[in-house]
Order: sequence, then C-alpha cells, then structure tokens
Amino acid sequence: MSIVFIVSAPSGSGKSTLVNELFKMVQDLEFSISYTTRPRRGSEQNGKEYFFVSEAEFESMIAADEFLEHASVYGRHYGTARRFLRETERRGHDLVLDIDVQGAAQVKAKLPTAVSIFILPPGREQLEWRLRNRGEDLEEEILRRLDTARREIENYNKYDYILVNNLLEQSADELKAIVLAERILRSGTKPAPQQLPLLETAKACRLDQARERIRPILASFSGEPVRN
Repeated sequence: MSIVFIVSAPSGSGKSTLVNELFKMVQDLEFSISYTTRPRRGSEQNGKEYFFVSEAEFESMIAADEFLEHASVYGRHYGTARRFLRETERRGHDLVLDIDVQGAAQVKAKLPTAVSIFILPPGREQLEWRLRNRGEDLEEEILRRLDTARREIENYNKYDYILVNNLLEQSADELKAIVLAERILRSGTKPAPQQLPLLETAKACRLDQARERIRPILASFSGEPVRN
C-alpha cells in the first residue's frame, strides 16, 4: 500500500524547494498536482504547477466527491483529486501532497496512516525577510502572509514530524530521512546497520523530540513564551 506524505508550511518557508530536492534524492515518489480556481500567474502551465479550473468545474468535482481534500485560501479554492492516490498505488509508488493545514486535517481524517510533515522557518524575522526579498508581494500581502503563517504554525502539534528549514542541504537530508525511515518502518523487516543513522535522523524530527528545539521559533511568532 502506498504511503501518503503530507507536507505543509507557511508561505515563504521554502517548502517547494525542499520537495523538489526530495524528488531528486528519493525514487518511486509521485507528486499530486492540485486543482485551483485561482488565475494563472506568469509562465504557469495547466497541468504543471496546477490544474486551473473554473468555480463551476470545482463545485462539480466537490459534488461528485472527486477530492481527497479541498480548501479555500484567500477566496480561491484548492483541492487534491482522489485519482492521484489510486494511480500512485497502482504503480506501487508513494504520494507526496503539498497542502495547507486545512487540507492536511482532511487527509489525516480520511487516511490516518498518512505521514504529516510541517516545515517551519527559523523564525518570524527570517520568514519576513524571505517574503520581502523575493519581491513578489505588496506590503499588505506580506503582512497578510505573516499573519496567516502565525495561525498556521499554531497547528504544528497536529503533525507527525517537524522540520526547521534553516540550511537547505541539511533540511533536505532530514526530509529524505523521514521518507526513507517511514518506508523502512512499514516494511516489517529489521533495519540494516547502515540504515540506523537514517532512522535516528528521522526520529529527531518527530514532534515529541522536536518540541523543545522549536520553542524559540514558536515564541517568535506568538510574541510570548510558548507553553505545552
């Protein structure tokens, strides 16, 4: 049975870059392309970044129960079609979902065995710098994204793994370790000695192991000490 990996992060946390690195390092993974009602941006192509559909088409898909999850973000709809999971399972691969906290909650409710990974920026200051440095958004949009990030980060404790994206190479290696460790653990076989460091790396990213390490990051968004 395929493993479904859910990856969520606030805008500007480097999630897309990390997922791209993951696909370079790990075989037999497939990426689910979301459906959306938002307009295309720049050079975006239908079926590559997203499947762009009308509001009516999206509503029709909801009525036909074609979505594994769907959510509304900034007034636009986004959703993951169930067919991606069926097709991935048929090929014997695992599926990666790049979705927000709303979608993640829906998928976990339907697929309790899905592995959820939340990517954190090193802190609010660093996230704000990244949002401003990429030069894509107006001031109002930047402030809205920071506020959205604060609210999304409050859901960190609903995820299985927490990954802090500070250094790209290290973070990519940790994401790779999580995926491979889950494959090892679910295989039912005893890990080989050379696999043990991989399992340890993944274990250090589990929620219960990461709580103390991420406390200062959470505090930087809340503006006050974070309590358990």
